Amino acid sequence: MRALVLGSGGREHALTHGLVGAASVDEVLCAPGNPGMAEIAECVAVTADDPAAVADLADERDVDLVVVGPEQPLVNGVVDAVAARGRLAFGPTAAGARLEGSKAWMKDVLVAAGVPTAAHGTFGPGDEAAALAFLDSLPGLYVVKTDGLAAGKGVLVTESLADARDAVRAYLSGEAFGAAGTTLVIEEGLEGPELSLLVVCNGDPDGARPLAPAQDFKRIGDGDVGPNTGGMGAYSPVPLVDDALVDSVMHDAVVPTLRQLASQGIHYRGVLYAGLMLTPAGPKMLEYNVRFGDPECEVVVPRLLSDLGELCRASAVGEPLPDIRFTDDACVTVVLASEGYPVAPRTGDVIEGVADAAAVEGASVFHAGTRRDGDALVTAGGRVFAVSAVGPTIADARVRAYAAAERITWPGRQCRSDIAARV
Repeated sequence: MRALVLGSGGREHALTHGLVGAASVDEVLCAPGNPGMAEIAECVAVTADDPAAVADLADERDVDLVVVGPEQPLVNGVVDAVAARGRLAFGPTAAGARLEGSKAWMKDVLVAAGVPTAAHGTFGPGDEAAALAFLDSLPGLYVVKTDGLAAGKGVLVTESLADARDAVRAYLSGEAFGAAGTTLVIEEGLEGPELSLLVVCNGDPDGARPLAPAQDFKRIGDGDVGPNTGGMGAYSPVPLVDDALVDSVMHDAVVPTLRQLASQGIHYRGVLYAGLMLTPAGPKMLEYNVRFGDPECEVVVPRLLSDLGELCRASAVGEPLPDIRFTDDACVTVVLASEGYPVAPRTGDVIEGVADAAAVEGASVFHAGTRRDGDALVTAGGRVFAVSAVGPTIADARVRAYAAAERITWPGRQCRSDIAARV
């Protein structure tokens, strides 16, 4: 079949890589893609966020399956637009994508489904006094989230009540994140290791199947300090997560959520990303995303032995999903970011060493924020590369990932040195 991957980041490069290697896929197109994706597939200058333009492209190129990478096209209704033309798309409809498009609505779904989550409150314009009073009632670790999409940066986690109060004012006023933050969710902070569980769904709550667990690193600095980012690295598998824990998360959280959605007429297909905190009281749901995580995708897809194209096709059709198998090898991803990221990333710096990095045993270099400037490859975003490597153990994969990452250079390059170090 002919597949079309929407997006231009590291996640989409990893998906393209997986589809190119799938026996079920004859050809892969990307819209709009990036320089790395262009090396293995055809890139077409169509904006992924425009559902009508994507549907037109799928018709023009007779695409059998559209695989959606980022959240914004899903929230915009790209799956609905493609399905209206009689074509398949891997991902939820706009109704299902509200799980990520509105954190307040997502929390309502969790409560209705009886899924364990943090104590929380939702506040909108005119609710500043009530929001500040709710902060005062919390025990000392504060989480402030935009209701709408903020490219993974609309979350503040802090022990400073003053900083939390400042964030509430900046969000509600629109100063911090525009309309995305003028409604916000405040949560009690939870303690414990985080877990990312990606689940493939086919519209039947009991037909959902988990992918290999992963753990990501959201803070910019070593030791989990500094502001939140879209993700600075990840690894899979996660030693502290066994099959029994995955089963409990599916039974207590994911399946009840899918059933609650179905009761509202939303038969969820695509990937459901469950972000959990493993608290002393048991797993609690932090949030859902409606697409592959980034950089979790870059450690899960390289370990996948099953045919990615067939898995996405079965999900989109609503058929029983094929067996999902993973290699015993581990995978570690290290993200390389521009100077100034995540606040004000500098772009346009010339990049060296990508080919040398890709030559490291077990390594794959996924482009996340690059562009061509004549013959030069230059930075074009905050997160520039996700450098992944597989190995027999997490330690082996980590050594390979850092060996490859160290070969890629440009002025001001940022990279955490502690991804997967503690495991």
